[in-house]
Amino acid sequence: MSGTYVGMPAFPRAAAAATRDDRLRANLTHATRTIRDKRARAVAELDDWAQLRAAGAAVKDRTLRRLDHYLEQLEAAVIAAGGQVHWAADAEEANRIVTALVAETGEREVVKVKSMATQETGLNEALARAGIRAYETDLAELIVQLGGDLPSHILVPAIHRNRSEIRDIFRREMGRWGRPAPEGLSDSPAELAEAARLHLREKFLSAKVGISGANFMVAETGTLVVVESEGNGRMCLTLPETLISVVGIEKVVPTWQDLEIFLQLLPRSSTAERMNPYTSTWTGTVDGDGPRTFHLVLLDNGRTDTLADSVGRQALRCIRCSACLNVCPVYERAGGHAYGSPYPGPIGAILTPQLRGVQGALEASLPYASSLCGACYEVCPVAIDIPEVLVHLRERVVEGGPVTVRGTRTVLRPARGHAAERAAMRAAAWAFDHPGGLRRGMHLAARTRRLHPRRLPGPGRAWSRTRDLPAVPAESFRDWWQRTRGTSSEGSGRRDRAGGEGT
Repeated sequence: MSGTYVGMPAFPRAAAAATRDDRLRANLTHATRTIRDKRARAVAELDDWAQLRAAGAAVKDRTLRRLDHYLEQLEAAVIAAGGQVHWAADAEEANRIVTALVAETGEREVVKVKSMATQETGLNEALARAGIRAYETDLAELIVQLGGDLPSHILVPAIHRNRSEIRDIFRREMGRWGRPAPEGLSDSPAELAEAARLHLREKFLSAKVGISGANFMVAETGTLVVVESEGNGRMCLTLPETLISVVGIEKVVPTWQDLEIFLQLLPRSSTAERMNPYTSTWTGTVDGDGPRTFHLVLLDNGRTDTLADSVGRQALRCIRCSACLNVCPVYERAGGHAYGSPYPGPIGAILTPQLRGVQGALEASLPYASSLCGACYEVCPVAIDIPEVLVHLRERVVEGGPVTVRGTRTVLRPARGHAAERAAMRAAAWAFDHPGGLRRGMHLAARTRRLHPRRLPGPGRAWSRTRDLPAVPAESFRDWWQRTRGTSSEGSGRRDRAGGEGT
């Protein structure tokens, strides 16, 4: 496995390969079912979970409606507290800013807190090209980095690995990155954790530059917040002399009172804990306490374009809890790598196509990487209606309509095979708009039902290969109603409404 998502195939091809990996499926099945069962118990403890969920969604929507205002407020507060703010329109600009900031310190090594934003921009690779080595300090991210692998889960990036695989990676690779693994290392969780702790301790104590993301940014005070479970984040955020945080612009919340809602929603949805073991907050710089220099890089990278989509923008509510991944039957079988992005699972299926645009084969395939069962919406702590956005994005792919991507109006071309689907949808729209034609079509279908095939020809062959076409009934509902009730459905509907029934 290479260390980059560039060149990944479309989802159907990647998923077909992943589902044949028995070990991968076993690892995923065990891990996701364990996490989702724990989450369900943690959420059930709160009688007001539904109200918290609605409040979180409302705060996010209110913030997104006035995002420019809150970002300017945040910038002013960070600067007033002694920090420096940089604006990055895309991944390339963000990487360029961070690389230059590290180079100014003269350091050639940095320690990193787990960060989805820097995975999104490919920061580690950009730093490597400049001769700067980035060390991941989250345990799962460390496993992925040492193994030359890719993250496959938002919360547990190495979810696709089992303990024996992790032991082998530590034995083989730790010495190349720093302190080697202890002799005779077993696959005991305690021994693996101790090996990682000893390896990382040297990095924490020697690094002069730390790089992080943030779970939230509080506009009213310019405070950044990182929640984590291992303590590595606390070490990276406090020990280095220079701290650089790369954060998506949608992570801002207006006030500390708003933050309180998410500090209840996030831990229960992600790690099934009542609260995070480590919640680190920092506001600018303070003499004698923590880093002497703080830089905040605010990342757009397609978020403004996503905000312009009235349906798709709800994806920007996401607080990266990963609850949707753990209940998704598609993710459980295909794994995270098949999504070709740092954002796997249902949230990745709607976020990646919006951030990148849907011109590429991979991005155009992701809205179809779902059964639309709705389990993701049920568990989302900020009530993102992922199935609704998936259908909306499928429409964009099929219609080939105009969409704004990176500030440029672009016409999407329907992917191969979608022309027939588009023609079928137009024919259906015409039929429903012409009742007489629909009635004649139903009569014809009923009278020729013995001639109907059980499999579709042409472009429909792949769909019907694993599905039986529904049998055509002997008569339409309209005909059955007239035969059994002796009146038209329209007249009966008026009678029912007048009598107060049928509501």
